[in-house]
Amino acid sequence: MMKKTIFAALLLAMGIGAAFGDSKAPHRIVSFNLCADQLLLALADPGQIAGLSPYAADSSLSVLAAEAGKYPRLGWDTEYVINLSPDLVLVGPSDRPTRAILNATGLRVVQIDLVSDLAQARQQIVEVAALIGHPDRGEILVRQLQDAETKLAASALLPPRTASVLERGGYTEGTASLITAMLKTAGLQPPPNARGGFGGFVSMETLLTEGPDILVLQDIPHEAGDQGALFIMHTAVLSQYKTGRRIELASRYSLCGGPALLQGLDVLREALERLR
Repeated sequence: MMKKTIFAALLLAMGIGAAFGDSKAPHRIVSFNLCADQLLLALADPGQIAGLSPYAADSSLSVLAAEAGKYPRLGWDTEYVINLSPDLVLVGPSDRPTRAILNATGLRVVQIDLVSDLAQARQQIVEVAALIGHPDRGEILVRQLQDAETKLAASALLPPRTASVLERGGYTEGTASLITAMLKTAGLQPPPNARGGFGGFVSMETLLTEGPDILVLQDIPHEAGDQGALFIMHTAVLSQYKTGRRIELASRYSLCGGPALLQGLDVLREALERLR
């Protein structure tokens, strides 16, 4: 199972400009989305956060799981949201049925989109910070992100090399993904046979004969307990991509922008320095 597919969906048409442009700062915010959880934890006052999504305290998905444990977490039913009497609900692009129900109640609902590049991530921070009444905190986080990007670019491997992201079962991230944008900042380009869009599956034969210079492994299992784990832990893969040709980068660093991306850029930079 690829965790990113839980969150990837097409952008829904909505009046996003009007939603973010409202000058009245909310006092009770509920997040129904993993990425919104982390943005709130980084940008909002603690008293503004009325509830976070069921994923918020999962350390395999969120870089702020420990902080999230201090707040109420929602169930999957919309009743959990309504009972908290929020004045703002943040949802993701894949929460379509939930959003329809929430809209019917008259609650103010704003969608937090999936980001696929660094510029989108910076813009999202600015918009969410303004939405919740803390534009100054957004500016600080954006500057931190820009500093991390600059440091990563300065650590880029020379000459440039190709890299692919491999997950369980042979799933590989596509060229329109946030992690691919992170790798490009590090001077690591997709190979000529890279999957487009969000990604797809690669065969073992293709990986071993036409694979990239560097393999980026996400969420490596502790043992080959099933077919998905067996692919990523196959002796042929690990033999061809020894320590000097592979990077381990947990998926929580590239699922979302905001704090996750900030940490992920630093983790990637440290990984590059170990490859030298």
